[in-house]
Amino acid sequence: MRLCRFMDKGRVHQGVYRPASPGQDQGGVLLDEAGLPHDPEGVVWLLPFTPGKILGLALNYKDHAEELGLNRPEEPALFWKPNSALLPHRGTVVYPKGVEFMHYEVELAVVVGRPMRKVRAEEAMDYVLGYTIANDLVVRDWVKNTFRPPIRAKGHDTFLPLGPFLVTQDEVQDPHALWMRAYVNGELRQEGHTSGMIFQIPEILEFISSFMTLEPFDVILTGTPKGISRVRPGDGMRLEIQGLGALENPIEEEA
Repeated sequence: MRLCRFMDKGRVHQGVYRPASPGQDQGGVLLDEAGLPHDPEGVVWLLPFTPGKILGLALNYKDHAEELGLNRPEEPALFWKPNSALLPHRGTVVYPKGVEFMHYEVELAVVVGRPMRKVRAEEAMDYVLGYTIANDLVVRDWVKNTFRPPIRAKGHDTFLPLGPFLVTQDEVQDPHALWMRAYVNGELRQEGHTSGMIFQIPEILEFISSFMTLEPFDVILTGTPKGISRVRPGDGMRLEIQGLGALENPIEEEA
């Protein structure tokens, strides 16, 4: 199922989105908890769920590490993404004043379904609730080796658009076989495939749960492929992952 939350006429709804046909991301029907239809263009989209902890992986695609001139990590390179950075589908991203190089990152986000602690890779997928799209926005100006992990660069308010749906695991046959694309103002800027992950989802979950308890609705960002480029105020971003829909967000300069 494609689970979602939205507001229409002042009321918050827990709903589902039913595509027109399997594999299609457009032309579907948005239904509320009573099964009544709503216009997807006329509602205010909310986060599809309330995330718990949010962890990201740096350099989890070889081609992305190469475009930055960095070596691939020997183990999953983790960083925190603050919950205050969360932003729903069609929410406005704030571009900090004085920044020279800010960019998008299309990422497959894994949502944990039940508590995990010291779970082996062979069993890890049994703990996954589903998936969503994440835009792990970064100010490259602020990524300095002396300041890693890049909390300031990645932790600005509005720097984690997430959604529009929580797609349950039963609808995703293989999370390592999905196309990922990022468009800016309709121009294709980034394209990759989840098969390019250095550390795949079972390995990631085994590694994190070896020292940290993962809980329901915790979110793991699994990295981005090559293809980053500058975005500026006035731009519109559209991030797509095969079978998960499209996450759209405009950018405005900080007041």
